[in-house]
Amino acid sequence: MIPDFLVTHSGGFHADELLSSVILTRLFPQARIVRSRAPEWITPGEDRIIYDVGGAYDPAAGIFDHHQRGAPLRDDGQPYSSFGLIWKHYGRDYLTASELPEAHVEAMHGSFDVGFVLPVDLTDNGALSPSGPLAGLTLPVLLETLKPVFDETDPEADDRAFHAALAIARSFIEARIAQSAAKLRAEAIVRRAIEAAGQGRVLELPRGMPFRPAIVKAGADQLLFVVHPREKDWCVTGIRRAEDGFELRADLPAAWAGLTDGALEAVCGIEGASFCHNGRFIAAARTRDAALAMAELAVKEALSIRAQSDGDS
Repeated sequence: MIPDFLVTHSGGFHADELLSSVILTRLFPQARIVRSRAPEWITPGEDRIIYDVGGAYDPAAGIFDHHQRGAPLRDDGQPYSSFGLIWKHYGRDYLTASELPEAHVEAMHGSFDVGFVLPVDLTDNGALSPSGPLAGLTLPVLLETLKPVFDETDPEADDRAFHAALAIARSFIEARIAQSAAKLRAEAIVRRAIEAAGQGRVLELPRGMPFRPAIVKAGADQLLFVVHPREKDWCVTGIRRAEDGFELRADLPAAWAGLTDGALEAVCGIEGASFCHNGRFIAAARTRDAALAMAELAVKEALSIRAQSDGDS
């Protein structure tokens, strides 16, 4: 079905129908968004997709509401919002239209659902209530701040604000998909680099990129540091032990902390060493050879400290 109209409710808007509109307008750019609660618009027809309004969920009829009794639930019992329903039925087509390689579509569809769509679904249904200092900075809250103020008298204000917010919502989805697609590309590059490194402790990459997921997936527990070129120099960085937190598999040497240029060269004995962060999670060198030498020296010290700790225990 190629719709002429994309129908959602009028009045104030929420993140779920905004984000649903991002997906649908990408797939059906010729369709006009109609914001209405009038029966003649929210009744299913061959010329429309209806979402977040209408009191029914019937994909074959092109209606995707979640407010009615008996609204659809995920396999694990968690509720859908209109965004989750639209993503379930149109997300794969959206990813294909975004030129994601076919081999990545299914994995991306699932990961985007869990990491981006589900939190919106839960928040919209009141099943998740963000708290703490960042509660007001969640995407649903930020999108809803774009609604007109309560005493706005312009009858066109809601629709105008909706379309302005739609452009912002679109940028978030497109950026998230682009970042996720880049991580998949990076994973393939890192996997090849891990194979090339063998049982070595240092992983050399052709450029900066996300590396930890591929290292964990490959079970490359022996790796301690990553080396890669930057725009004008080379970087030596540690590998975090867990996705959350900042603890590393190994820190750079304590004697390097906070030093630069000649002072760092003098301490580590490597010509071209140019910087070590005081937190000892990243260092820099002017050449590849210097960066690799710094990494190997850091490995040697880390293994020595580990051996000493094992001997004391």
